[in-house]
Amino acid sequence: MAWIETIDEDDASDSLRAVYDRVASSRGKVANILKVHSLRPDTLQAHHDLYRELLFARTDLSRAERELIAVVVSDANDCAYCVEHHRAALNAYWDNDRIDAVLQGEAKDVLSEREQALATYARVLTTAPGAVTEDNIAALRDKGLSDTAILDTAMVTSYFNFVNRMALGLGVNFTPEEVEGYAY
Repeated sequence: MAWIETIDEDDASDSLRAVYDRVASSRGKVANILKVHSLRPDTLQAHHDLYRELLFARTDLSRAERELIAVVVSDANDCAYCVEHHRAALNAYWDNDRIDAVLQGEAKDVLSEREQALATYARVLTTAPGAVTEDNIAALRDKGLSDTAILDTAMVTSYFNFVNRMALGLGVNFTPEEVEGYAY
């Protein structure tokens, strides 16, 4: 599951079990990326709370747009764990051909101008954060994004950079069964 010790639900202390139960009640089960925090239940809870806020709160970004950002960032970071998880989530909104086109660098053929702007910003912030300028923000505004949506875009992008590094840096892996069955 990972290169460090993780505590399974069956072996969890009461405090960790309470966090696992809370996560499972909102997501259907506990993902390996959260189980990797099991040695620090308070951090696991904080991570889950941040995830829920950034991905599920009502904002100016749609759920599909947030999942697009997750896939683009994870692809840029070569994080197979997060690509697979968020590809599955994006598949609730898009068909596989459209997702494949994004992953194969053919996004302009399948994305709206707004989606292209989101994907471009997410990729630049991920791969060359020091190169982001006010012009990148202006490009998002030009496609109709409010400053709140731009803030949300930066937060979702930054969050997935963090999660990708957790998954890659700790060897968090997945199976097809682990990717399936979450509440979206």
